[in-house]
Amino acid sequence: MNRRAFLQRTFLAGVSAATAVSAAPAKRPNILFVMTDDQGPWSWGDGHPDARTPYIDRLRAEGVHLANYFASCPVCSPARASMLTSRYPLEFGFADYLPESLDPTAGLDPSFPVWPRELQRAGYRTGHVGKWHVGDSDRSHPTQLGYDYFAGWRHGARTSKDPVMEIEGAQRPMKGFTPDILTDLALDFMGKGGDPPFLLSLHFWAPHANTANKTPDGDRTWLPVSDGDWDLFKDITPTLPEPRHPDLDVPRAERMTREYLASVHSVDRNLGRVLAALEANGQADNTIVIYTSDHGFNMAHHGIWHKGNGRWLLKNDQGNRANLWDNSLRAPAFIRWPGKITAGSTVTRTTSCLDWFPSLLSMAGVPHPEGVVLRGQDMAPLLRGETPAWNDDFFIQYDQRASLPGSANMRGYRTPEWKLVRDFRNAGKDELYHLTEDPGELENLIASEDGVVKEVVLRLDAKLKGMMVAVDDPLLEGSDSRAK
Repeated sequence: MNRRAFLQRTFLAGVSAATAVSAAPAKRPNILFVMTDDQGPWSWGDGHPDARTPYIDRLRAEGVHLANYFASCPVCSPARASMLTSRYPLEFGFADYLPESLDPTAGLDPSFPVWPRELQRAGYRTGHVGKWHVGDSDRSHPTQLGYDYFAGWRHGARTSKDPVMEIEGAQRPMKGFTPDILTDLALDFMGKGGDPPFLLSLHFWAPHANTANKTPDGDRTWLPVSDGDWDLFKDITPTLPEPRHPDLDVPRAERMTREYLASVHSVDRNLGRVLAALEANGQADNTIVIYTSDHGFNMAHHGIWHKGNGRWLLKNDQGNRANLWDNSLRAPAFIRWPGKITAGSTVTRTTSCLDWFPSLLSMAGVPHPEGVVLRGQDMAPLLRGETPAWNDDFFIQYDQRASLPGSANMRGYRTPEWKLVRDFRNAGKDELYHLTEDPGELENLIASEDGVVKEVVLRLDAKLKGMMVAVDDPLLEGSDSRAK
């Protein structure tokens, strides 16, 4: 069977193939794709009064802000794999993060089309520096999915200082702060130059909480960070989003917020180093710079901290709260595309991690692969200020595994006005939020007797079930597949 026939058989699921883009330009742009880990949409200069992010703010001023950018799943592994494949989590087989204790062969199948491989085939020099987390096995290794060079962790750094890293196949203990080490490696890759354009995915571990370094009582911490990062925050009383939330552990929330914002600053400081290097190397005008995160994060929002597998931040309850709240799904997202976009502009249409595959190929002038299902939309016209036909609705899959407290099988359907969440594991746990009236998702209307609300539930439920059918969701009765 030839390659095209194989792709059609493996990946077609009743959705039309993406349309090929126009012929490639003579000089393709470099692409720098910076991704943080667990960064809330509120954690930069315009989103939090205590944040100090001058270089994120600079990207926002020089580029486009995707103000309504979402992950397909509110935890690491499936969100990252969706970003690579433009497919929903259970199309490639996992809708929760991949722990190392799970089946060691679990991970992204290398036969799935991914945009780094398409850029590699188009002549890009490709590198991935930092966290991977879409499979620990050799078959799911970055070098099997489009990257020539890998320096980082198949799983995660676990620490903000002195990590052990895999660099071109060898495990190496490194000395220094983790964000600084990753940036050093990134600068080395970018500085090699040459004729081929580069794609560099720089995936920071920060501001993910450390698992190797904890407080004396065993709590999660974001420390240590460098003195220069910590000095800005160590003495502040940070602003909390819901300080009057019942039973909120305010001192703990303030301590966590100080550490978290310092960790974000450590990334921002290193983003500044990368932007300076692009200018020094004469690469700034021909480099697309993307800054985003794998998903969002809560810090005392709704009385929890963490993401889709939220943990209560209360004095008397430290259990879990599975959720599809916007702060778990929405992430910061900024794009600088010199000469192509209006600096300081904002895209308010709904965009997602599914959109990178078609968008980056279009931006690079690389044809979309034939016969491949792409669930995302091409953002390039939006970035240029055009008004293409656009679908603002968004479907979400999240299965918090049964071994965890508060496990859930959640599906969500979001429009700019409403969000419906169904929990197929736990009866009575469904949710409905009127986002235009209640953007903080504080009032669950699912039990409302209002006729308009009941009609909204029926309409969104039909759309949600329609998407489950389209992607052959395994929660549907009669579904026989987790991946296509």
